[in-house]
Amino acid sequence: MSLRDKLLAALADLPGTRTFHIHVLTSAARKHGGLFPYAHPRPRTYLQEVLILLSEQASPDAPRVLVTAIEASVYNIPSTSSGIVYVSKVDSSGHASAPSPTATLVRAFLAYYADPVTRPISVQHLWIQLFARAQNQYLFPNSSEYEGKRPLSDVKLCAWWKKVYSEVAGTVNTGLKGVGKVKLYYILPGYSELDAAHSLARGATATSSSVQWAYGHPYSQTDIPLPCPKSTDPNAPHNLGHFIPWFDDDPKSRFIDEIAYIKATEGGIRSPKRKRAPSSTGGDKRPPRRDEADDKDKEKEKEKDGRPQGELGEVTADEFWERMSFRQECVAGAVTGFFTMCVTTPPPVHHDKTSQPSPLAPQPGQVSPKMVRRIVSSLMNHHEFSTRERAVRATETLEGVIKGLCDDAPAIPSSAPPSTAAAAAAAPCTSSSPNTERPRTPEPGCAATLEVPRTPPPPKRSHLHAGPGGKAGGLPEISPNPFPDPVPSPETYKEHIYGRIDVRNAPLPPRGGASGPEGASQGAAAPAPVTVLAVRKKRKPAPP
Repeated sequence: MSLRDKLLAALADLPGTRTFHIHVLTSAARKHGGLFPYAHPRPRTYLQEVLILLSEQASPDAPRVLVTAIEASVYNIPSTSSGIVYVSKVDSSGHASAPSPTATLVRAFLAYYADPVTRPISVQHLWIQLFARAQNQYLFPNSSEYEGKRPLSDVKLCAWWKKVYSEVAGTVNTGLKGVGKVKLYYILPGYSELDAAHSLARGATATSSSVQWAYGHPYSQTDIPLPCPKSTDPNAPHNLGHFIPWFDDDPKSRFIDEIAYIKATEGGIRSPKRKRAPSSTGGDKRPPRRDEADDKDKEKEKEKDGRPQGELGEVTADEFWERMSFRQECVAGAVTGFFTMCVTTPPPVHHDKTSQPSPLAPQPGQVSPKMVRRIVSSLMNHHEFSTRERAVRATETLEGVIKGLCDDAPAIPSSAPPSTAAAAAAAPCTSSSPNTERPRTPEPGCAATLEVPRTPPPPKRSHLHAGPGGKAGGLPEISPNPFPDPVPSPETYKEHIYGRIDVRNAPLPPRGGASGPEGASQGAAAPAPVTVLAVRKKRKPAPP
Protein backbone atom coordinates (compact mmCIF):
# COMPACT_ATOMS: atom_id res chain seq x y z
CA MET A 1 0.00 0.00 0.00
CA SER A 2 1.33 3.42 -0.94
CA LEU A 3 1.45 6.32 1.49
CA ARG A 4 -1.32 8.11 -0.40
CA ASP A 5 -3.68 5.11 -0.16
CA LYS A 6 -2.84 4.63 3.54
CA LEU A 7 -3.77 8.22 4.33
CA LEU A 8 -6.99 8.11 2.29
CA ALA A 9 -8.09 4.90 3.99
CA ALA A 10 -7.63 6.52 7.40
CA LEU A 11 -9.61 9.63 6.39
CA ALA A 12 -12.57 7.49 5.25
CA ASP A 13 -13.64 6.87 8.86
CA LEU A 14 -13.94 10.53 9.85
CA PRO A 15 -17.43 11.67 10.88
CA GLY A 16 -19.35 14.07 8.67
CA THR A 17 -19.99 14.60 4.98
CA ARG A 18 -17.19 16.12 2.91
CA THR A 19 -14.58 15.36 0.26
CA PHE A 20 -10.84 15.27 0.89
CA HIS A 21 -8.20 15.93 -1.76
CA ILE A 22 -4.64 14.93 -0.94
CA HIS A 23 -1.27 15.53 -2.58
CA VAL A 24 1.67 13.39 -1.41
CA LEU A 25 5.13 14.40 -2.62
CA THR A 26 7.99 12.03 -1.78
CA SER A 27 11.40 12.85 -3.20
CA ALA A 28 13.83 10.31 -4.54
CA ALA A 29 16.59 9.30 -2.13
CA ARG A 30 19.83 11.24 -2.29
CA LYS A 31 23.14 10.97 -0.48
CA HIS A 32 23.33 13.01 2.70
CA GLY A 33 26.39 13.51 4.88
CA GLY A 34 25.01 15.82 7.55
CA LEU A 35 22.96 13.51 9.79
CA PHE A 36 25.93 12.72 12.06
CA PRO A 37 28.46 15.39 11.05
CA TYR A 38 30.77 14.79 14.03
CA ALA A 39 31.01 10.99 13.78
CA HIS A 40 34.26 9.47 12.51
CA PRO A 41 33.78 8.06 10.00
CA ARG A 42 30.48 9.49 8.88
CA PRO A 43 27.89 6.80 8.14
CA ARG A 44 26.53 6.53 4.64
CA THR A 45 23.06 8.05 4.78
CA TYR A 46 20.26 8.58 2.28
CA LEU A 47 17.64 11.30 2.65
CA GLN A 48 14.09 11.69 1.34
CA GLU A 49 11.80 14.70 1.80
CA VAL A 50 8.05 14.17 2.30
CA LEU A 51 5.37 16.83 1.91
CA ILE A 52 1.66 16.11 2.43
CA LEU A 53 -1.03 18.65 1.58
CA LEU A 54 -4.67 17.92 2.44
CA SER A 55 -7.54 20.07 1.19
CA GLU A 56 -11.21 19.82 2.04
CA GLN A 57 -14.37 20.39 0.03
CA ALA A 58 -17.52 20.81 2.12
CA SER A 59 -19.90 20.10 -0.79
CA PRO A 60 -19.61 19.35 -4.52
CA ASP A 61 -20.20 23.02 -5.33
CA ALA A 62 -17.90 24.42 -2.63
CA PRO A 63 -14.27 25.35 -3.39
CA ARG A 64 -11.33 23.39 -2.04
CA VAL A 65 -9.31 24.78 0.82
CA LEU A 66 -6.08 23.48 2.35
CA VAL A 67 -6.60 22.34 5.93
CA THR A 68 -3.52 20.30 6.94
CA ALA A 69 0.13 20.05 5.90
CA ILE A 70 2.94 17.74 7.05
CA GLU A 71 6.63 18.15 6.29
CA ALA A 72 9.05 15.37 7.25
CA SER A 73 12.46 13.91 6.43
CA VAL A 74 13.22 10.19 6.10
CA TYR A 75 16.81 8.99 6.65
CA ASN A 76 18.11 5.54 5.73
CA ILE A 77 21.36 4.25 7.31
CA PRO A 78 22.10 0.85 5.69
CA SER A 79 25.19 0.10 7.84
CA THR A 80 22.99 -0.35 10.94
CA SER A 81 19.77 -1.19 9.08
CA SER A 82 18.20 1.85 10.75
CA GLY A 83 15.84 4.55 9.60
CA ILE A 84 14.90 7.89 11.12
CA VAL A 85 11.69 9.77 10.42
CA TYR A 86 11.97 13.37 11.60
CA VAL A 87 8.67 15.26 11.63
CA SER A 88 9.79 18.84 11.15
CA LYS A 89 6.45 20.66 10.78
CA VAL A 90 2.75 19.92 11.19
CA ASP A 91 0.23 22.69 10.69
CA SER A 92 -3.49 23.18 10.14
CA SER A 93 -5.02 26.25 8.56
CA GLY A 94 -8.15 26.39 10.71
CA HIS A 95 -10.49 26.12 7.71
CA ALA A 96 -11.48 22.47 8.30
CA SER A 97 -14.90 21.28 9.32
CA ALA A 98 -15.33 19.54 12.65
CA PRO A 99 -13.67 17.24 13.47
CA SER A 100 -10.33 18.38 12.08
CA PRO A 101 -8.52 15.67 10.08
CA THR A 102 -5.07 16.65 11.40
CA ALA A 103 -4.83 14.02 14.13
CA THR A 104 -6.08 11.25 11.84
CA LEU A 105 -3.64 12.24 9.10
CA VAL A 106 -0.65 12.39 11.45
CA ARG A 107 -1.48 9.02 13.04
CA ALA A 108 -1.75 7.36 9.64
CA PHE A 109 1.52 8.91 8.48
CA LEU A 110 3.47 7.74 11.53
CA ALA A 111 1.91 4.27 11.43
CA TYR A 112 2.84 3.88 7.76
CA TYR A 113 6.54 4.14 8.56
CA ALA A 114 6.43 2.47 11.98
CA ASP A 115 4.65 -0.66 10.73
CA PRO A 116 7.21 -2.99 9.09
CA VAL A 117 4.48 -4.29 6.75
CA THR A 118 3.94 -0.92 5.05
CA ARG A 119 7.35 0.69 5.68
CA PRO A 120 8.80 1.79 2.30
CA ILE A 121 12.48 1.54 3.35
CA SER A 122 14.12 -1.81 4.09
CA VAL A 123 15.36 -1.35 7.68
CA GLN A 124 15.01 -3.34 10.89
CA HIS A 125 15.06 -0.43 13.33
CA LEU A 126 13.04 2.75 12.91
CA TRP A 127 13.21 5.93 14.99
CA ILE A 128 10.47 8.56 14.81
CA GLN A 129 11.60 11.83 16.37
CA LEU A 130 10.20 15.35 16.71
CA PHE A 131 10.57 18.53 18.71
CA ALA A 132 7.25 19.93 19.95
CA ARG A 133 7.12 23.70 20.27
CA ALA A 134 3.83 25.61 20.23
CA GLN A 135 3.53 28.38 17.66
CA ASN A 136 0.60 30.08 16.01
CA GLN A 137 1.58 28.93 12.52
CA TYR A 138 4.20 26.80 10.81
CA LEU A 139 3.39 26.03 7.17
CA PHE A 140 0.35 28.22 6.50
CA PRO A 141 1.41 31.88 6.54
CA ASN A 142 -0.87 34.31 8.41
CA SER A 143 -3.29 31.50 9.27
CA SER A 144 -3.13 32.62 12.90
CA GLU A 145 -5.10 35.72 11.88
CA TYR A 146 -8.07 33.59 10.82
CA GLU A 147 -10.68 33.63 13.55
CA GLY A 148 -11.48 29.93 13.10
CA LYS A 149 -7.97 28.76 13.97
CA ARG A 150 -7.33 28.10 17.62
CA PRO A 151 -3.76 26.92 18.20
CA LEU A 152 -3.02 24.67 21.13
CA SER A 153 -1.02 25.96 24.06
CA ASP A 154 2.44 24.62 24.84
CA VAL A 155 1.25 22.07 27.41
CA LYS A 156 -1.69 20.91 25.31
CA LEU A 157 0.52 20.54 22.24
CA CYS A 158 2.97 18.27 24.08
CA ALA A 159 0.05 16.30 25.52
CA TRP A 160 -1.44 16.01 22.01
CA TRP A 161 1.77 14.58 20.59
CA LYS A 162 2.11 12.15 23.48
CA LYS A 163 -1.41 10.88 22.84
CA VAL A 164 -0.78 10.48 19.11
CA TYR A 165 2.46 8.58 19.78
CA SER A 166 0.70 6.31 22.28
CA GLU A 167 -2.05 5.40 19.82
CA VAL A 168 0.41 4.66 17.01
CA ALA A 169 2.71 2.64 19.27
CA GLY A 170 -0.20 0.59 20.59
CA THR A 171 -1.41 -0.23 17.09
CA VAL A 172 2.06 -1.20 15.85
CA ASN A 173 2.82 -3.25 18.97
CA THR A 174 -0.38 -5.22 18.52
CA GLY A 175 0.50 -5.95 14.90
CA LEU A 176 3.97 -7.21 15.80
CA LYS A 177 2.42 -10.00 17.94
CA GLY A 178 5.45 -10.23 20.19
CA VAL A 179 7.98 -10.36 17.37
CA GLY A 180 9.81 -7.09 17.91
CA LYS A 181 9.82 -4.20 20.36
CA VAL A 182 8.26 -0.77 20.53
CA LYS A 183 9.60 1.81 22.96
CA LEU A 184 8.51 5.37 23.72
CA TYR A 185 10.64 8.17 25.18
CA TYR A 186 9.85 11.77 25.98
CA ILE A 187 11.51 14.57 27.87
CA LEU A 188 10.42 18.10 28.74
CA PRO A 189 13.67 20.04 29.32
CA GLY A 190 13.70 21.69 32.72
CA TYR A 191 11.00 19.40 34.17
CA SER A 192 11.40 16.40 36.42
CA GLU A 193 9.57 13.21 35.58
CA LEU A 194 6.85 13.89 38.15
CA ASP A 195 6.34 17.50 37.06
CA ALA A 196 6.21 16.49 33.39
CA ALA A 197 3.65 13.75 34.07
CA HIS A 198 1.41 16.14 36.02
CA SER A 199 1.71 18.88 33.38
CA LEU A 200 0.76 16.65 30.45
CA ALA A 201 -1.99 14.91 32.43
CA ARG A 202 -3.77 18.25 32.75
CA GLY A 203 -3.63 18.90 29.01
CA ALA A 204 -4.74 15.55 27.60
CA THR A 205 -7.60 13.14 27.80
CA ALA A 206 -7.01 9.67 29.19
CA THR A 207 -5.78 7.14 26.66
CA SER A 208 -4.77 3.51 27.00
CA SER A 209 -1.76 1.98 25.30
CA SER A 210 0.09 -1.30 25.56
CA VAL A 211 3.44 0.55 25.40
CA GLN A 212 4.72 2.34 28.49
CA TRP A 213 6.49 5.67 28.28
CA ALA A 214 10.02 6.19 29.58
CA TYR A 215 10.99 9.67 30.70
CA GLY A 216 14.38 10.61 29.33
CA HIS A 217 16.42 10.14 26.19
CA PRO A 218 16.83 6.87 24.24
CA TYR A 219 20.63 7.02 23.84
CA SER A 220 21.51 5.04 26.97
CA GLN A 221 19.42 1.95 26.24
CA THR A 222 20.94 -1.13 24.59
CA ASP A 223 17.86 -3.05 23.44
CA ILE A 224 17.64 -1.17 20.14
CA PRO A 225 20.85 -0.39 18.22
CA LEU A 226 21.59 3.29 17.70
CA PRO A 227 21.34 4.58 14.12
CA CYS A 228 24.97 5.71 13.97
CA PRO A 229 27.43 2.79 13.85
CA LYS A 230 30.17 2.54 16.43
CA SER A 231 33.75 3.25 15.55
CA THR A 232 35.70 0.29 14.23
CA ASP A 233 38.55 1.21 16.56
CA PRO A 234 37.82 -0.21 20.04
CA ASN A 235 40.18 2.35 21.58
CA ALA A 236 38.44 5.30 19.94
CA PRO A 237 37.36 7.96 22.46
CA HIS A 238 33.73 8.56 23.33
CA ASN A 239 32.06 10.94 20.90
CA LEU A 240 28.74 12.64 21.51
CA GLY A 241 28.42 13.02 17.75
CA HIS A 242 27.56 9.31 17.48
CA PHE A 243 24.38 9.83 19.54
CA ILE A 244 22.78 13.15 18.61
CA PRO A 245 21.48 13.41 15.01
CA TRP A 246 21.61 16.75 13.23
CA PHE A 247 18.27 18.04 11.89
CA ASP A 248 17.40 21.36 10.31
CA ASP A 249 15.79 23.90 12.66
CA ASP A 250 16.29 21.71 15.73
CA PRO A 251 17.71 23.00 19.04
CA LYS A 252 19.75 19.81 19.50
CA SER A 253 21.63 20.60 16.31
CA ARG A 254 22.50 24.14 17.36
CA PHE A 255 23.64 22.95 20.77
CA ILE A 256 25.90 20.17 19.47
CA ASP A 257 27.45 22.69 17.06
CA GLU A 258 28.42 24.87 19.99
CA ILE A 259 29.82 21.91 21.93
CA ALA A 260 31.88 20.84 18.94
CA TYR A 261 33.50 24.24 18.53
CA ILE A 262 34.23 25.11 22.16
CA LYS A 263 37.91 25.86 22.74
CA ALA A 264 39.03 23.81 25.73
CA THR A 265 42.35 24.40 27.51
CA GLU A 266 44.12 22.88 30.47
CA GLY A 267 42.72 25.57 32.72
CA GLY A 268 39.16 25.20 31.45
CA ILE A 269 37.08 26.67 28.66
CA ARG A 270 38.62 29.66 26.95
CA SER A 271 36.46 32.68 26.19
CA PRO A 272 36.36 33.99 22.63
CA LYS A 273 39.28 36.28 21.86
CA ARG A 274 38.68 40.01 21.66
CA LYS A 275 38.65 41.65 18.28
CA ARG A 276 41.28 44.33 17.73
CA ALA A 277 40.32 47.50 15.94
CA PRO A 278 42.55 48.27 12.94
CA SER A 279 45.08 51.00 13.59
CA SER A 280 45.24 54.21 11.63
CA THR A 281 48.55 53.20 10.07
CA GLY A 282 47.04 50.51 7.90
CA GLY A 283 45.61 47.87 10.19
CA ASP A 284 46.86 45.44 12.77
CA LYS A 285 49.81 43.60 11.23
CA ARG A 286 51.07 42.01 14.41
CA PRO A 287 51.73 38.26 14.15
CA PRO A 288 49.21 35.89 15.79
CA ARG A 289 49.73 35.09 19.43
CA ARG A 290 51.39 31.89 20.49
CA ASP A 291 48.26 30.41 22.06
CA GLU A 292 46.25 31.04 18.89
CA ALA A 293 48.85 29.19 16.84
CA ASP A 294 48.80 26.33 19.33
CA ASP A 295 45.01 26.07 19.01
CA LYS A 296 45.28 25.77 15.26
CA ASP A 297 47.93 23.07 15.55
CA LYS A 298 45.82 21.12 18.03
CA GLU A 299 42.77 21.27 15.76
CA LYS A 300 44.84 19.95 12.86
CA GLU A 301 46.12 17.11 15.02
CA LYS A 302 42.57 16.23 16.04
CA GLU A 303 41.46 16.09 12.43
CA LYS A 304 44.33 13.77 11.56
CA ASP A 305 43.77 11.46 14.52
CA GLY A 306 39.97 11.48 14.16
CA ARG A 307 39.55 12.71 17.73
CA PRO A 308 36.27 14.41 18.72
CA GLN A 309 36.05 18.13 18.18
CA GLY A 310 35.69 20.59 21.03
CA GLU A 311 34.02 18.97 24.04
CA LEU A 312 32.26 16.17 22.14
CA GLY A 313 34.52 13.65 23.85
CA GLU A 314 33.84 15.09 27.31
CA VAL A 315 30.06 15.61 27.34
CA THR A 316 27.95 12.49 27.89
CA ALA A 317 24.43 11.99 26.57
CA ASP A 318 22.95 12.49 30.06
CA GLU A 319 24.87 15.72 30.53
CA PHE A 320 23.82 16.90 27.07
CA TRP A 321 20.14 16.64 27.95
CA GLU A 322 20.71 18.19 31.35
CA ARG A 323 22.29 21.20 29.66
CA MET A 324 19.43 21.36 27.15
CA SER A 325 17.14 22.56 29.92
CA PHE A 326 19.15 25.80 30.03
CA ARG A 327 18.96 26.49 26.31
CA GLN A 328 17.02 29.52 25.08
CA GLU A 329 14.50 27.38 23.19
CA CYS A 330 13.65 25.51 26.40
CA VAL A 331 13.66 28.32 29.01
CA ALA A 332 11.75 30.98 27.08
CA GLY A 333 8.70 30.52 29.28
CA ALA A 334 6.98 27.86 27.14
CA VAL A 335 6.94 24.11 27.65
CA THR A 336 8.74 22.20 24.90
CA GLY A 337 9.15 18.47 24.42
CA PHE A 338 11.26 15.89 22.59
CA PHE A 339 9.44 12.70 21.60
CA THR A 340 10.95 9.49 20.23
CA MET A 341 9.44 6.17 19.14
CA CYS A 342 11.71 3.19 18.52
CA VAL A 343 10.47 0.15 16.60
CA THR A 344 12.73 -2.86 16.07
CA THR A 345 12.04 -6.19 14.37
CA PRO A 346 14.26 -9.21 13.74
CA PRO A 347 15.71 -9.63 10.26
CA PRO A 348 13.52 -11.61 7.87
CA VAL A 349 14.41 -15.17 6.97
CA HIS A 350 16.84 -15.52 4.03
CA HIS A 351 17.65 -11.82 4.30
CA ASP A 352 20.53 -11.01 1.96
CA LYS A 353 21.85 -7.45 1.80
CA THR A 354 23.55 -8.07 -1.53
CA SER A 355 20.22 -8.81 -3.20
CA GLN A 356 18.61 -5.58 -2.02
CA PRO A 357 18.19 -2.82 -4.61
CA SER A 358 20.20 0.36 -4.25
CA PRO A 359 18.59 2.89 -1.88
CA LEU A 360 19.25 5.54 -4.54
CA ALA A 361 17.18 3.77 -7.20
CA PRO A 362 14.05 5.87 -7.86
CA GLN A 363 10.80 4.19 -6.90
CA PRO A 364 7.41 4.63 -8.59
CA GLY A 365 5.70 7.82 -7.55
CA GLN A 366 8.80 9.68 -6.41
CA VAL A 367 9.70 13.17 -7.59
CA SER A 368 12.90 15.17 -7.59
CA PRO A 369 14.01 16.88 -4.34
CA LYS A 370 13.98 20.24 -6.14
CA MET A 371 10.27 19.87 -6.85
CA VAL A 372 9.46 19.26 -3.18
CA ARG A 373 11.55 22.25 -2.08
CA ARG A 374 9.91 24.41 -4.72
CA ILE A 375 6.39 23.60 -3.50
CA VAL A 376 7.36 24.19 0.14
CA SER A 377 8.96 27.51 -0.74
CA SER A 378 5.91 28.60 -2.71
CA LEU A 379 3.60 27.63 0.15
CA MET A 380 5.54 29.54 2.79
CA ASN A 381 6.52 32.64 0.79
CA HIS A 382 3.86 33.41 -1.80
CA HIS A 383 0.51 32.62 -0.16
CA GLU A 384 -1.44 33.41 2.96
CA PHE A 385 -4.42 31.93 4.76
CA SER A 386 -5.70 34.81 6.87
CA THR A 387 -9.16 34.74 5.26
CA ARG A 388 -11.32 32.16 3.57
CA GLU A 389 -11.00 33.82 0.18
CA ARG A 390 -7.21 33.98 0.33
CA ALA A 391 -6.99 30.37 1.50
CA VAL A 392 -9.15 29.23 -1.42
CA ARG A 393 -7.02 31.20 -3.86
CA ALA A 394 -3.79 29.76 -2.41
CA THR A 395 -5.19 26.23 -2.56
CA GLU A 396 -6.17 26.59 -6.19
CA THR A 397 -2.74 27.96 -7.10
CA LEU A 398 -0.70 25.35 -5.24
CA GLU A 399 -2.70 22.38 -6.45
CA GLY A 400 -2.55 23.76 -9.97
CA VAL A 401 1.23 24.11 -9.77
CA ILE A 402 1.66 20.50 -8.63
CA LYS A 403 -0.56 19.20 -11.40
CA GLY A 404 1.10 21.45 -13.95
CA LEU A 405 4.59 20.24 -13.04
CA CYS A 406 3.43 16.69 -13.70
CA ASP A 407 1.37 17.35 -16.83
CA ASP A 408 3.18 20.04 -18.77
CA ALA A 409 6.68 20.14 -20.25
CA PRO A 410 8.61 23.42 -20.58
CA ALA A 411 7.07 25.67 -23.21
CA ILE A 412 9.06 25.40 -26.47
CA PRO A 413 8.14 27.19 -29.70
CA SER A 414 6.52 24.79 -32.14
CA SER A 415 8.59 26.11 -35.05
CA ALA A 416 11.90 25.05 -33.47
CA PRO A 417 13.44 21.77 -34.67
CA PRO A 418 13.17 18.81 -32.27
CA SER A 419 16.90 18.88 -31.45
CA THR A 420 16.81 22.64 -30.78
CA ALA A 421 13.70 22.30 -28.66
CA ALA A 422 15.23 19.57 -26.55
CA ALA A 423 18.40 21.60 -26.06
CA ALA A 424 16.41 24.69 -25.11
CA ALA A 425 14.43 22.72 -22.55
CA ALA A 426 17.57 21.44 -20.86
CA ALA A 427 19.83 24.49 -21.20
CA PRO A 428 19.95 27.32 -18.64
CA CYS A 429 18.86 30.84 -19.40
CA THR A 430 21.63 32.41 -21.46
CA SER A 431 22.17 35.58 -23.40
CA SER A 432 21.25 35.67 -27.06
CA SER A 433 24.23 35.31 -29.37
CA PRO A 434 24.52 34.26 -32.99
CA ASN A 435 27.37 31.91 -32.13
CA THR A 436 25.57 28.95 -30.51
CA GLU A 437 28.75 26.94 -29.97
CA ARG A 438 30.39 29.50 -27.71
CA PRO A 439 29.54 29.28 -24.00
CA ARG A 440 27.48 32.23 -22.87
CA THR A 441 27.19 34.01 -19.56
CA PRO A 442 23.79 33.62 -17.82
CA GLU A 443 21.66 36.73 -17.75
CA PRO A 444 21.28 38.35 -14.32
CA GLY A 445 17.51 38.40 -14.69
CA CYS A 446 17.11 34.62 -15.09
CA ALA A 447 14.41 33.05 -12.99
CA ALA A 448 16.03 30.86 -10.36
CA THR A 449 14.50 27.80 -8.78
CA LEU A 450 12.64 28.65 -5.62
CA GLU A 451 14.40 27.40 -2.52
CA VAL A 452 13.24 27.21 1.07
CA PRO A 453 14.82 30.07 3.05
CA ARG A 454 17.39 28.72 5.50
CA THR A 455 19.72 30.30 8.01
CA PRO A 456 23.27 30.31 6.64
CA PRO A 457 25.66 28.00 8.51
CA PRO A 458 27.84 29.71 11.13
CA PRO A 459 31.55 30.16 10.43
CA LYS A 460 33.56 26.93 10.60
CA ARG A 461 30.35 24.90 10.81
CA SER A 462 29.71 24.24 7.15
CA HIS A 463 29.44 20.48 7.62
CA LEU A 464 26.42 20.34 5.33
CA HIS A 465 27.92 22.21 2.40
CA ALA A 466 30.98 21.75 0.27
CA GLY A 467 33.82 24.11 1.02
CA PRO A 468 36.87 25.16 -0.92
CA GLY A 469 38.72 22.40 -2.65
CA GLY A 470 35.66 20.17 -2.83
CA LYS A 471 35.66 19.60 0.91
CA ALA A 472 32.60 19.45 3.17
CA GLY A 473 33.48 19.84 6.81
CA GLY A 474 36.96 18.48 6.14
CA LEU A 475 35.65 15.39 4.29
CA PRO A 476 35.51 14.68 0.56
CA GLU A 477 32.44 15.92 -1.25
CA ILE A 478 29.63 13.38 -1.64
CA SER A 479 29.88 11.48 -4.90
CA PRO A 480 27.19 12.23 -7.47
CA ASN A 481 24.01 10.21 -7.66
CA PRO A 482 24.32 7.51 -10.35
CA PHE A 483 20.57 7.69 -11.02
CA PRO A 484 18.94 10.70 -12.69
CA ASP A 485 16.21 12.60 -10.89
CA PRO A 486 12.76 11.18 -11.64
CA VAL A 487 10.63 13.19 -14.04
CA PRO A 488 6.97 13.44 -12.98
CA SER A 489 4.33 12.48 -15.47
CA PRO A 490 0.51 12.51 -15.64
CA GLU A 491 0.54 8.83 -14.65
CA THR A 492 2.66 9.61 -11.59
CA TYR A 493 0.21 12.33 -10.59
CA LYS A 494 -2.87 10.13 -10.93
CA GLU A 495 -1.50 6.93 -9.43
CA HIS A 496 0.80 8.17 -6.64
CA ILE A 497 0.58 11.91 -5.91
CA TYR A 498 -3.07 12.98 -6.04
CA GLY A 499 -6.02 11.22 -4.47
CA ARG A 500 -9.51 12.00 -3.26
CA ILE A 501 -12.10 10.36 -1.10
CA ASP A 502 -15.74 11.15 -0.41
CA VAL A 503 -16.62 10.82 3.27
CA ARG A 504 -20.28 10.10 3.96
CA ASN A 505 -20.57 9.25 7.64
CA ALA A 506 -22.81 10.28 10.50
CA PRO A 507 -21.93 13.70 11.90
CA LEU A 508 -20.06 14.01 15.15
CA PRO A 509 -22.00 15.41 18.09
CA PRO A 510 -20.78 18.95 18.77
CA ARG A 511 -18.19 19.26 21.47
CA GLY A 512 -15.43 21.70 22.41
CA GLY A 513 -11.70 21.35 22.00
CA ALA A 514 -9.27 21.06 19.15
CA SER A 515 -7.97 17.97 17.39
CA GLY A 516 -4.77 19.28 15.90
CA PRO A 517 -1.52 20.83 17.09
CA GLU A 518 -2.61 24.15 15.62
CA GLY A 519 -6.03 22.98 14.56
CA ALA A 520 -9.42 24.57 14.27
CA SER A 521 -12.02 24.32 16.95
CA GLN A 522 -14.23 21.27 16.97
CA GLY A 523 -17.37 23.29 17.39
CA ALA A 524 -18.95 25.04 20.32
CA ALA A 525 -19.57 22.93 23.38
CA ALA A 526 -23.20 21.87 23.80
CA PRO A 527 -24.73 23.79 26.73
CA ALA A 528 -25.56 21.56 29.66
CA PRO A 529 -29.21 21.61 30.80
CA VAL A 530 -29.74 24.01 33.67
CA THR A 531 -32.47 23.46 36.22
CA VAL A 532 -33.81 26.72 37.61
CA LEU A 533 -35.14 26.41 41.13
CA ALA A 534 -37.91 28.79 42.03
CA VAL A 535 -37.85 30.32 45.48
CA ARG A 536 -40.98 29.57 47.41
CA LYS A 537 -42.04 32.64 49.32
CA LYS A 538 -43.72 32.27 52.63
CA ARG A 539 -47.25 33.63 52.51
CA LYS A 540 -48.17 36.19 55.06
CA PRO A 541 -51.26 35.41 57.13
CA ALA A 542 -54.37 37.29 56.09
CA PRO A 543 -55.22 40.25 58.31
CA PRO A 544 -58.18 39.70 60.70
